[in-house]
Amino acid sequence: MSKAIHITTARTMLNSGDPVDISVWKANGSILELRNCISLRYNFYGGWRNVKILSSGECRKIRDCCIFRVNDCEVFL
Repeated sequence: MSKAIHITTARTMLNSGDPVDISVWKANGSILELRNCISLRYNFYGGWRNVKILSSGECRKIRDCCIFRVNDCEVFL
């Protein structure tokens, strides 16, 4: 059985600055797996955040409501 966490706990994990693994739904419905990434900036009013993948240096913009897994823990709203 997998562990489930609330979105506020997931935001705390992302804002801590520690590297995490994130699974996100993209706009077309496909799944984006981000491994070993950190959150750089969070926009509360827009609901999005910038994350940086440490292995490649790539930066991505993701929406918090589309995050469904952080460090193998299911995220619920």
